[in-house]
Amino acid sequence: MRTFTITCGLLILILACGCGQRSANMVDRHQYWIGYTNMGTCDDPRGQYYNWRTRRATIVRADGTDRQEVAAQLIADECTWTAFKSWWPDGRVAFMLCRETPEVFARERAQKTFLVDDVLFDICVADLKTGEVLNLTAVERVSTYNNGGIPWPQDPTKVIFAPIIKGVQQPYVMDADGRNKRSLASGKEGFTYGLNISPDGRRIAYHKEYQIHVAEKDGSNPRAVDTDPAHKFQFCPTWSPDSQWLLFLAGEDSFHACLYLVRPDGTGLRMLADRGGYIGRYDPLKYPDFHSGHSDLPVWSSTSGWVYYTAKVGEAVELMRVSIDGQVQQLTRSQPGVGHFHPSVSSDGRLVAFGSTRDGAAAQYVANADGSDARPITVPTPGQAAMFSAWKAVETP
Repeated sequence: MRTFTITCGLLILILACGCGQRSANMVDRHQYWIGYTNMGTCDDPRGQYYNWRTRRATIVRADGTDRQEVAAQLIADECTWTAFKSWWPDGRVAFMLCRETPEVFARERAQKTFLVDDVLFDICVADLKTGEVLNLTAVERVSTYNNGGIPWPQDPTKVIFAPIIKGVQQPYVMDADGRNKRSLASGKEGFTYGLNISPDGRRIAYHKEYQIHVAEKDGSNPRAVDTDPAHKFQFCPTWSPDSQWLLFLAGEDSFHACLYLVRPDGTGLRMLADRGGYIGRYDPLKYPDFHSGHSDLPVWSSTSGWVYYTAKVGEAVELMRVSIDGQVQQLTRSQPGVGHFHPSVSSDGRLVAFGSTRDGAAAQYVANADGSDARPITVPTPGQAAMFSAWKAVETP
């Protein structure tokens, strides 16, 4: 055995210059949980239905351990699948239970549209400890086609969702047991999308006919906040964690949309960052089908100081972040053709999850907030895809 000696002064210098700094930046990723949607097949040439039906709502720790499928008992046949939606404050998870038949899909593909009255998209909540599942949208049902399942900020007894009723999507709220469903829309004439509640729970925002609106929490007093005539396309507003700003995409059309900020009263409108010509839609399918892509949206960090997004840089789509004062940082540097998509930031702002094709397949990765030390939490597997990461709030000791 060889013995090494080192003077106390040199040891202190090493700790001060190296090890101490690394320790300060280390994050115990095992304490964090992430929910995502695993797609067992994304290269079936028969169309999106045959790929989508392999989706499974899944949770995993942020170090890639303890992976488990959510509500696996509900997959009764090959026509049924699940997709992860959100974590609830009490540790339960919301997911979508979906069912469609090959016959309906054949008609959808021929018409290039979704037949919302002939498929089932329900929002369910699963208790991970007991295995108990509650189908919220089946209670006092208002539609067979529902999206959402996010608890109301500051009031977990309420849940927001978005049913499609007579061909029109509306923002809705319901009790946490699925009862007392009511619309928050200002009139029923326009398709409403992207409902987002301010973190203080006092206001809502959404886009209606591709124009951003802010309203009171009960849907009253709706008003447009971006009146720039050049912004014909306005999409998916999200509130800053301090409820002082709205982040959204705007531009002449979806192909030229940039990141914008505006105050809830309509003042302070300014461009925050562009996306380098990136269309802002990621499609996991090897053989894209009608409307099979998913919007790749910017997200806030928990401190309101950073916004994470994806943008085209050269021949790759890279993970980026921009400070609220417009300072842009490129967090990944990739080979041509590599894509990054759907960033998601942990509740304490210390970690970021995102999708990437850097290892030859669409997988989920977790990195430090500055993009360093990125590691896969799903196995990059050709012909499969992992999508839509969502963080559980960090539990403080």
